[in-house]
Amino acid sequence: MIPMVDLKAQYADIREEIEQGFSQVLDSAQFILGPNVQALEAEVAEYLCVPHAVSCASGTDALHLALAAAGVGPGDEVITTPFTFIATAEAIRYVGAKPVFVDIEAHSYNLDLGQVESAITERTRAILPVHLFGQPVDMRELQRIATDHGLMIIEDCAQSFGASRDDIMTGCFGIAGCFSFFPSKNLGGYGDGGLVVTGSQSMAEEMRVLRNHGSRERYHHHVIGYNSRLDEVQAMIVRAKLKRITGYNDRRRKVAHAYSERLAGLPGVRTPWEDPEGHHVYHQYTLLVEDRDRVMEALKQAGVSSAIYYPIPLHRQEVFLEEYAGVSLPVAEDVASHCLSLPIYPELTDEQIEAVTDAVISAVNGGEVAVDAD
Repeated sequence: MIPMVDLKAQYADIREEIEQGFSQVLDSAQFILGPNVQALEAEVAEYLCVPHAVSCASGTDALHLALAAAGVGPGDEVITTPFTFIATAEAIRYVGAKPVFVDIEAHSYNLDLGQVESAITERTRAILPVHLFGQPVDMRELQRIATDHGLMIIEDCAQSFGASRDDIMTGCFGIAGCFSFFPSKNLGGYGDGGLVVTGSQSMAEEMRVLRNHGSRERYHHHVIGYNSRLDEVQAMIVRAKLKRITGYNDRRRKVAHAYSERLAGLPGVRTPWEDPEGHHVYHQYTLLVEDRDRVMEALKQAGVSSAIYYPIPLHRQEVFLEEYAGVSLPVAEDVASHCLSLPIYPELTDEQIEAVTDAVISAVNGGEVAVDAD
């Protein structure tokens, strides 16, 4: 099988550095909030051109800490997308606020900014866009909306490390940007991990306190906090990959563009749209396919992995179903019923790209690969 992501192939390329770093961490006996964590925070802040970076235990915690430090709480509403992983809405719930779901754009899969203003109420405190699959949201327009209505922006950048729009990295437009280092992400560790970037010193200080049991000084606790500290091993691994992230993202883009070129014009299939004003990093390469289940099964038989991100919009999830029973978000619902992601990672070979696209063409054509008459 050609897998969705090949972490073994990536590890083979950096194995010596990872093993050396692991030995150094063990020898140091500093495992929590040690020198690798401090170095990673500084290096990420430098890479993204933002003053402060605060690491934590997961991408979900990154969202939670950012919302809490921003003062979002009970009675507040946060506008966000229904077409994302549930952590986006979970974090809003964690602070006692209400997610307000706005439909998505059919071409970008991101929040439809034309519908955001009509969702704003007197209780709206923040907007939480998701740069889904590595495609940046039009943040200039979202900033205008937020400024006009006195709202904060907290960005979910779990899938967009290194993506940019208007030459500004995602995560640097709002008061905070939240990243995930889950292993399958375009910048991932070998376990859970997350990080928040911000231009606000006070927010950074508050998140450092919150991630460490509400403590500024050992055994002195000023607020109720959380246990959300990134460990040294994960920080070391992410640091090794951070050195290579530009190359990783460039290769992802080349794979995606090769896919799109080979699949262009295929009946019943829509390849991903890429915003010419942005820099898409293709955490996922996601098609819209009319007969998805049949195509997915045919790919499996051909030895090509595929996945559905995401099959159920958040407002249709069981945990939210009763509360949002009257909410209709037709674009998100339609995209969720047709989306299909193909394998994408920097180590994909040209031969594998050809095999994947041949399998898609064959599946769509009912078992026959179309051959160019020329």
